[in-house]
Amino acid sequence: MGMHTDAHIVWDWNGTLFHDVDAVIGATNAAFAELGLGPLTLERYRELYCVPVPKFYERLMGRVPSEAEWELMDSTFHRYYTEHRVRCGLAEGVVELLAEWAGAGRSQSILSMYGHEDLVPLVRGFGIEPHFVRVDGRTGPSGGSKAEHMVRHLAALTGVEPSRTVVIGDAADDAVAAAHAGARAVLYTGGSHGRASLEAVGVPVVDSLREAVVVAERLVVAA
Repeated sequence: MGMHTDAHIVWDWNGTLFHDVDAVIGATNAAFAELGLGPLTLERYRELYCVPVPKFYERLMGRVPSEAEWELMDSTFHRYYTEHRVRCGLAEGVVELLAEWAGAGRSQSILSMYGHEDLVPLVRGFGIEPHFVRVDGRTGPSGGSKAEHMVRHLAALTGVEPSRTVVIGDAADDAVAAAHAGARAVLYTGGSHGRASLEAVGVPVVDSLREAVVVAERLVVAA
């Protein structure tokens, strides 16, 4: 890799740096069971998943969930997820990738739609927090889009140009958020979306985070 020290990566957390897909599927199925809906397989989940999350539920239910249904499913999801995330770990090679990027003098941050108060201690617990110039989780209600959060996140970073920033995530919404903020995106197939869903977005799609970093630097060099 070249020494493009002004390149910046914004990492997604859930499904990207944090390999939690099993806990997510289990939590989703627990939420569905509250309304008498049958369980989803990983393949079906990846085929249908989208944000905002109520839209995902609409795809499965055939209608928009009521406010009461949404609150019940959302609380059930988070309760189950919190109980089961303890068995999840970082994606393969993450520690080395973060250290290599930081060691080359380049900056990186995390922007996640996971609650901020839960995200920060989780990142800290893996011992990787020093690699990031900023770690931002969601504040406010769950269920929204990442786009406005991305604009605020990049605005809070000193010396980071959106045009030399690449967002690495596992969902189409990561690419939408990146474009909204004037950044590039690389999408990773190890999380919430299948390859076909990601390729429909029109940005590079990769099967490993190491490849994602290589492609990210290539995008910045070409910018």
